[in-house]
Amino acid sequence: MKLGERGFTIVEMSVALAIIALLGSAASMATYQVIHGTERSNSQMTTTRQVQSAGYWISRDAQIAESIKTDGLTYPDFIFIAWTERDYQSDDIHHSATYYFDGLSGGVGKLMRHHWSSAGLDEETLVAKYLYYDPGDPANTSGASYQSPVLTVKLVSLFGGDREIREYKISRRTNFY
Repeated sequence: MKLGERGFTIVEMSVALAIIALLGSAASMATYQVIHGTERSNSQMTTTRQVQSAGYWISRDAQIAESIKTDGLTYPDFIFIAWTERDYQSDDIHHSATYYFDGLSGGVGKLMRHHWSSAGLDEETLVAKYLYYDPGDPANTSGASYQSPVLTVKLVSLFGGDREIREYKISRRTNFY
């Protein structure tokens, strides 16, 4: 610029616009990465949490079980567990927990727990969502088998394109009576 003139030259404006365009492009790419990274992280966290929740509930019941059944159950039942709560001052309380799949769509649904006791308890609990169960796909689906005293449970969760697979080997605790 010459002395006394005001304004910017075309070269100065072009350089400024190029810098602004580069900064805008970089900001857009960073925002895109954060949004999609967060979605992916949330999806992975959801699948992991659902498998862990199911593993916790099944382990809790299987460790105190007196009997466990995985074979011969009809859909939607997955695992049947029974135990007795000993009470030496009154009658023993008998319990059973049936884990079953509900609302399967494309093999993905909810794992529910029906808990019954001789003391009058009869309740349903949502154990986990997004679990994959398809008996026609034995290599990739959730499954359970029992060989006394070990219950082996494979849990597969599918959500948002992510898959989490965990296998639990649960031994019954020794009951001393």
